[in-house]
Amino acid sequence: MPQIPEKIHELTVGQLSARSGAAVSALHFYEAKGLISSRRTGGNQRRYGRDALRRVAFVRAAQRVGIPLATIREALARLPEERTPTHEDWARLSAAWRAELDERIQQLGRLRDHLTDCIGCGCLSLETCVLSNPDDVFGERMAGSRLLPVRRPAPESAEG
Repeated sequence: MPQIPEKIHELTVGQLSARSGAAVSALHFYEAKGLISSRRTGGNQRRYGRDALRRVAFVRAAQRVGIPLATIREALARLPEERTPTHEDWARLSAAWRAELDERIQQLGRLRDHLTDCIGCGCLSLETCVLSNPDDVFGERMAGSRLLPVRRPAPESAEG
């Protein structure tokens, strides 16, 4: 991984790409989505602060676990702009996601533990399906074995 000398306080998009492992196009996308920011030089070239490295690493890690970009952007907006975020800044940010990540872990555990039973079982029972309806939560709201959109009958035609 290329090292960036400490005296360099801003990175070109190529340097940020090489150091972070993210493609230049991904960095442009992240910037367009408000996940990272740059300033423009007199020659209209992007320059990123060194803190962009940590932000890109955070974005990529969050994406790998399925956190939506909008949620990532909201979290990053709470970090300081004027300095590289500290360990405490990151700890505050990650604490807010703990419950959501715990729920995702539970869902993935259920999928892992019951996927073999589900393949081709054809049970058609939302009451007993631990993947589609854990703890029969849908049974409290509706009857029936499937969740289908309610279709209203077509109005009768005047012809006929």
